[in-house]
Amino acid sequence: MKIKAILMGCLLMGITAACSNDDKPQFPEKPQYDMSGFAKGADVSWLTEMEKSGSKFYNADGKESECMTLLRDLGVNSIRLRVWVNPANGWCNKSDVVAKAWRAHQLGMRLMIDFHYSDSWADPSQQTKPAAWADYTMDELKVAVANHTKEVLNALKDKGITPEWVQVGNETGNGMLWDEGKASDNMAQYAALNNAGYDAVKSVFSNAKVIVHLQEGNKNDLFRWLFDGLKTNGGKWDVIGMSLYPQADTWQTMNTQCVANIQDMISRYGSEIMLCEVGMPWDDAESCKNFLSDLLAKTKDIDQCLGIFYWEPQAYSGWNAYTLGAFDNTGKPTVALDAFKE
Repeated sequence: MKIKAILMGCLLMGITAACSNDDKPQFPEKPQYDMSGFAKGADVSWLTEMEKSGSKFYNADGKESECMTLLRDLGVNSIRLRVWVNPANGWCNKSDVVAKAWRAHQLGMRLMIDFHYSDSWADPSQQTKPAAWADYTMDELKVAVANHTKEVLNALKDKGITPEWVQVGNETGNGMLWDEGKASDNMAQYAALNNAGYDAVKSVFSNAKVIVHLQEGNKNDLFRWLFDGLKTNGGKWDVIGMSLYPQADTWQTMNTQCVANIQDMISRYGSEIMLCEVGMPWDDAESCKNFLSDLLAKTKDIDQCLGIFYWEPQAYSGWNAYTLGAFDNTGKPTVALDAFKE
């Protein structure tokens, strides 16, 4: 019996040794994502439309990936989404925005909402009122701005989604909702429309930071003119937003000018700053990476600068004739967005 007991003991010791930690299955650790601090963002407003058309997205190894997940793996921690009032094809309307915002929320990403107050593009060349608002008086326009803003934000709130930033207008270097809100014609009316949006945001999300966003972030004269005018007329904002779209031979100069403008806006108005849109030609990815790396390094050193958003980086193969994305024609990211992980 003693010999049998000894043999059984040896057998058990052997089994125990064979099941040591060294022999346990090894699973890769789940990646950790830092969603706090400086915003490294992407506007992906075209995403659902691209997916509907059959566009696919792939990581550097050629493995298909959901786009926002892929962007998160590339260092993106924030998503920006534009809102149109009644777009002809439905994309970027309230329900489409909520659907994309929910996806970003599920990934733990932070959110910027960009109200255009138009049925289509609002930018320096056009700030067209929604068709349904075409004949509104100034007072009716203010009510419409407030109601539209609250309607969209409450739809997000109902889903448990809280945007960190909300733009009241898009690239409003000459106001919005023309002609009533054209700043060069009537700065006071533009300020009143802006404030209708500002107050509406705060009524739904009191802690959201409201952005007034202008084009050409390297043009200090434009920013001084617009924000001096808003300030004189009681205009409200929390953050000054900027766009910056250089080329390979201009990015160094434009970055220097933009940073000088950022510092002036902080000094002059005490405002925080956000680079709401940046981009460069997709097929000069190395130059784009250098541009982003330089701009990130310079702006992260400025306490009041909150972040940088790349505009539609996932657009590829000439989607909507846009060529300033950060994916190549096979649907893979270029090296440009590597700057977000440095």
